[in-house]
Amino acid sequence: MKILFVSSEAGPFVRTGGLGDVIGSLPKTLSQLGEEVGVVLPLYEEISADFRNKMEFIGSLVVPLGWRQQYGGLFKLEWENVSFFFVDNEYYFKRKGLYGHFDDGERFAFFSKAALELLPLMSFGKKQTPPDIIHCNDWQTGLVPVMLDSFYRDIDYYKHIKTVMAIHNIEFQGEMDKYVIDNVFGIPASHTSIVEYKGNANMLKAGIESANKVVTVSPTYANEIKDPFFAHGLEDIIRARSFKISGILNGIDVDLYNPEKDKALFAKFSAKNPQKKAVNKKELQKLFNLPQKANVPLIGMVTRLTSQKGIDLVIRVIHDILSLDLQLVVLGTGDWKYENALNDIVSQYPTKMASAIYFSADVASKIYGGADMFLMPSKFEPCGLSQMMSMRYGTIPIVRETGGLKDSVTPFNPETKKGDGFTFLTYNAYDMLDAIKRAVGTFANKEEWSALMKNVMAKDWSWERSAKEYIALYKSM
Repeated sequence: MKILFVSSEAGPFVRTGGLGDVIGSLPKTLSQLGEEVGVVLPLYEEISADFRNKMEFIGSLVVPLGWRQQYGGLFKLEWENVSFFFVDNEYYFKRKGLYGHFDDGERFAFFSKAALELLPLMSFGKKQTPPDIIHCNDWQTGLVPVMLDSFYRDIDYYKHIKTVMAIHNIEFQGEMDKYVIDNVFGIPASHTSIVEYKGNANMLKAGIESANKVVTVSPTYANEIKDPFFAHGLEDIIRARSFKISGILNGIDVDLYNPEKDKALFAKFSAKNPQKKAVNKKELQKLFNLPQKANVPLIGMVTRLTSQKGIDLVIRVIHDILSLDLQLVVLGTGDWKYENALNDIVSQYPTKMASAIYFSADVASKIYGGADMFLMPSKFEPCGLSQMMSMRYGTIPIVRETGGLKDSVTPFNPETKKGDGFTFLTYNAYDMLDAIKRAVGTFANKEEWSALMKNVMAKDWSWERSAKEYIALYKSM
């Protein structure tokens, strides 16, 4: 099969979050499994000169967008057996920052149209044939399926292409005034209703309506977004199109997140020889100026400090948490009110809690490797990757049962010694506190804790597992 991913970001070239991680890993794994894979991205100013200097100029076309005629250049770079293509237009993409511009709707409508217009120039795979599948990602590429149907479906080259619309986070939908549907996007009247929703243009809704299949980043999230609490206004559309919606749990880069290889760790260790995890704990406590106590459980958090991530729950019962015999380390940035609150709490409990109000991948690895437990009390979590990363390092997750957290963490049963973490269902601070108490109690039982560590380090979080599910999805079309 030939699969083309259309995405607004992808590692290692440019990424701001989970989408970039997924598109940096999934195409590579599909290629390793024998599929022919390409990825098309905007040629942002943020892409480093190291990558730009290796790119090959393929060609250019005039891209029609509404009443506009815009230049669209195409560059190519082979990276880890995947063909990456970059759409060039300095007016739209030579700017600081990927998102947050006043004309983001127009920018990504152009990108979507240009990806389709330039498609015959994108040579990848063994034969110069069109892709079997175009895999779109989030609202920025939601117009690709409807533009394919509106402008290209009658052209032989495009006739048999199938589309997948991936929802990584339904909160972000690409909503704007409906006048852009005709004036900016150039969508014909026959397809206007596909893009319009509740009096506005909605680019994600357009993709959900017109794609052949819709996929989310976990099975539970695929079910949750039928509910108004999670769907952010799109629940009616999700319910109506539920027959074509499924969920596939993301993976992680198991070579990158590997305690046997991670250079950020104070000491490397493995599932077979986990003893040096204790060295990482001791050094992590030292790094954060906490007492070096081996028998006191150390809870880590690597998170954005936002309400979605459940920080308000932690602050609500922080005095109850810190009254327990434990230590807490938090790494991350976000809303100033949470940053200030955490700093204030640290000043009250300097021997029990530490916070680092910044982000560092190096420090994050040290927390994954050195903490005993990892806390993720998210209000909603489409997939979540940190719980998987923590388990790779033998760090036990404490999570709320939502989205990918529910799909990836099974409650530990002390009688059977099965399971791999501690969970709570209701978004409630005291339910979270109860899960923390259960984890602390289990930590005191060395036999049970040792069984837990073996369980989590044995789990397969590789992208190969996920990629095989995607291949099955593509073949079903």
